Amino acid sequence: MARFVSMQTNFTSGELDPLVRARVDIDSYRNSLEIAKNVICQPQGGVTRRPGTKFINELAGTPANGSRLVSFEFSVDDSYMLCFTNDTMYVYKNKALVHTETSTGIGSAYLEKMCWTQSADTLIIVHEDLAPRKIVRGASDTDWTVSTITFKSIPNYAFSLSASNPAGTLTPSDVSGKITLTASSAVFSAGNVGQYINAVPQGRAKIVEFLTTTTINVVTEFPFFDTSAIANGSWELETGYEDVWSASKGFPRTVTFHQGRLYFGGSKSRPSTIWGSKVGLFFSFEAVEALDDDAVEATLDTNTFNAITDIISGRDLQIFTTGGEFAVLQEGLSAITPSNFFLSTTSRNGSKEGVRVQQLESGILFIQRQGKALSEIAYSDATLSYQTSKVSLLSGHLLKNPKSMDIRRAVNTDENDLLLLVNADDGSMAAFSLLRSQNVIAPSEFTTTGKFIDVGVDITDIYVVTTRTDSGSDKHYVEVFDDNSLTDCGVIGTTSATANMAHLVGGVVNCISDGYVELDQTVPAGGSITFANAPSSSSECGLSIDVKIKTMPLELKVQAGTRIGFKKRIVEVNALLFETQNIVINDNLVPIRSLGSGALDLSVPVFTGTKTLHGILGYNNNGQITVTQSAPLKLTLLGLEYKVAVHQGT
Repeated sequence: MARFVSMQTNFTSGELDPLVRARVDIDSYRNSLEIAKNVICQPQGGVTRRPGTKFINELAGTPANGSRLVSFEFSVDDSYMLCFTNDTMYVYKNKALVHTETSTGIGSAYLEKMCWTQSADTLIIVHEDLAPRKIVRGASDTDWTVSTITFKSIPNYAFSLSASNPAGTLTPSDVSGKITLTASSAVFSAGNVGQYINAVPQGRAKIVEFLTTTTINVVTEFPFFDTSAIANGSWELETGYEDVWSASKGFPRTVTFHQGRLYFGGSKSRPSTIWGSKVGLFFSFEAVEALDDDAVEATLDTNTFNAITDIISGRDLQIFTTGGEFAVLQEGLSAITPSNFFLSTTSRNGSKEGVRVQQLESGILFIQRQGKALSEIAYSDATLSYQTSKVSLLSGHLLKNPKSMDIRRAVNTDENDLLLLVNADDGSMAAFSLLRSQNVIAPSEFTTTGKFIDVGVDITDIYVVTTRTDSGSDKHYVEVFDDNSLTDCGVIGTTSATANMAHLVGGVVNCISDGYVELDQTVPAGGSITFANAPSSSSECGLSIDVKIKTMPLELKVQAGTRIGFKKRIVEVNALLFETQNIVINDNLVPIRSLGSGALDLSVPVFTGTKTLHGILGYNNNGQITVTQSAPLKLTLLGLEYKVAVHQGT
């Protein structure tokens, strides 16, 4: 029998995929965990209990059929979270509901795959079956307007092209620009607006205005040869052009702003086309003269079907499709114009529709088409091209059909960027703690009593939509993560002797009063919880958060070589803690409170330092340490040192 000392000083690789369990040869194995449940990995290396959530309000109607969280940043001081349900928009500010807007015209059928973008006080929402909407914030938190966008001009497309040769001659007033065409016979009508004139040997123009049956105004697409009369039979009228966006042809499915233009990507009838407005005129898509500030249009030219799923303004204008990723590459500081608007392939992964891509300084994160991989696409200055990497390579098991994704960017030195993905399969949430400059990817899993339905981030505030049980039936709530909360769906109070938990009637909650913990309280009919010890300063009631941290199977180097399969017994654990009130190691409660006169009458103290645990019984093949916590108390684990007895016999 031999004894060894092992240490784990950081957990910056987070929870490792079971498929990587045997990879003791990689650095990530030594810095990872087998289970990281309801914890966040810190940039300094430790893991800390995730914040709880504060209950805000119940969603009325049938939000199970659809809900969507959308952030809206109006100014430095005014930012909001919007929650859309069937024909209703809830407005939140500073973690509180401030307004409810009804009759939005945005039904539940559109919410799962809708796309949006914002500029100043206007939010634009699109869906392939919904005429584009704009939402404008007015003079106050309660002043909002939802309306259908009125376009100055809409692109045309010949869905059923036909050409005819009207009788007579045709005379242009000039060779280019906006000119008048005069026919020798009555061949025009008001219905010709939006159609095209083609001439031989040269000339093509779009009809923009009907004047009389013999005269029309046009804008040239290609100049005419001269101003002489074009002979009968040498010109034709193309018909069949229609507005590319309509109830019958579908509406844009994706949207973004980029360098002074509003871009739409894909529609039901033209899923692989992208359109850009005129510069500065966001609702005008007239592109007939090919001037630098004219609207732009391009269709993906590939040998596979590529329906556009998202577009984003990054280093370039980047387009995500079901079959690959594309970009409108810009050389140097050159602006996009109709003459240089070309789509280039950057990768061929494909992205999942309905899950918005997220931008980091290092690149853009997206869920691949099958929903089983989180990838990043970034521009490489070394190769002068875009490169794609698998962010979830070592943690793919945490992706269970993601349905929404958002990112909270780090603002403090003790936090990383936090990417959050809600899983449709089980209502869990995958949380990736990211510090890409140091190549840190630390995933963990958030679970709750009930299910996470959606997630959205208002600058630093993380909002969620949840499904929970109240009085035996499922209810849908909006909640927000709160650093001061130690429970889920909780209510935080001050000096009141009771807490209103009407949203969780019949549920089992934990209560905290001035630091005293009252576990497993059943919420009675009516919802009023009375504290056993009335608070003098602060209180909280909410659902339990079950924390679990489990190390990887222990790798030991013994005389016979590196062996995982030897039987092992952990005889001593030294846990380095920071501001911790409660911790259980391998089912053994580690005492935090120091005994003494009156100690049991005080709230649980906060401990920073090392706690030692002896007397852990039992041999096994893995030699793992499991840290758990169900009490609503603080927990931050910085590192572990443990002494292991190894039995090398057969």
